[in-house]
Amino acid sequence: MSPKLSVVVTVYNEAPNIRPLVARITEALDGMDYEILYVDDGSTDDTLKELYSIQNPRLRVVEFRKNYGQSLALMAGMDYAKGEYIATLDGDLQNDPSDIPMMLNIAETGGWDLVAGERVNRQDGFVLRKIPSRIANFIIRNAAGVNLRDYGCALKVFRGEMAKELGLYGELHRFIPVLAHLEGARITQVPVKHHARQFGQSKYGIGRTFKVISDLLLMLFFKRYMQKPMHLFGNVGVLLFAVGAIINFYLIILKILGHDIWGKPLMILGLMLIIAGIQLVTVGIVIEIQMRTYFESQQKRPYKVRKAT
Repeated sequence: MSPKLSVVVTVYNEAPNIRPLVARITEALDGMDYEILYVDDGSTDDTLKELYSIQNPRLRVVEFRKNYGQSLALMAGMDYAKGEYIATLDGDLQNDPSDIPMMLNIAETGGWDLVAGERVNRQDGFVLRKIPSRIANFIIRNAAGVNLRDYGCALKVFRGEMAKELGLYGELHRFIPVLAHLEGARITQVPVKHHARQFGQSKYGIGRTFKVISDLLLMLFFKRYMQKPMHLFGNVGVLLFAVGAIINFYLIILKILGHDIWGKPLMILGLMLIIAGIQLVTVGIVIEIQMRTYFESQQKRPYKVRKAT
């Protein structure tokens, strides 16, 4: 029989935090029907040794052969989770498992597909953690149109069926609310507790802001053009082709009137725009074919039905 809740924890070199966090989860979820699922992302310290030494029948471990990154670790955790609902949190003791019952209750009573945590009193360094996070939150919130205040909080509660549909490739764990929104999920955010890191060092810094921007471009494509890529590439391609054609037509008129047009930068620009336009339209057609192959080869549908009555 499947448990009510699966708690998924992704870890990479977090050996000192293993036992305290398992103890806190066990205490917070006392009396509930749950499982704890740790995904070890290729740790090189004693993380696995600590996990395998814990005698807890609710604890399961998924061990990666090497380090794949947090997104794929989360994907594996969701794939192996058996619960009707899935809670995710970091393995560094900064998230508080005592918030999980409250978030699960909100998800159940409110019919939410995703309840995200908001670290209202964040216990992190201002320059290297808070500033990059605020920049990333501002960019994502305004560009993606999913109005959450804190995208970086790992503490989330999902409806299990929806969580397993998320495509967490690359480093898209930062965009989980956006990916859930693309799946038609109902999303809310609630304040949660946050603690200072006690052991180990953070794996994140200000450099992740630039990764967020590049990943955001992919998210915007998914949101606006995933099912109609020709509208992006075709429109831009036709526009460039039209501008190039107008320039070349103008140059032809000049040639007929006896002007020398050979070697003019304007002629080179016109030819480049025509070639670029043709290429973009061709790319749009190819991606349209790939999009149809993506859906039809897996018997997917480009729409999501919440229920049919």
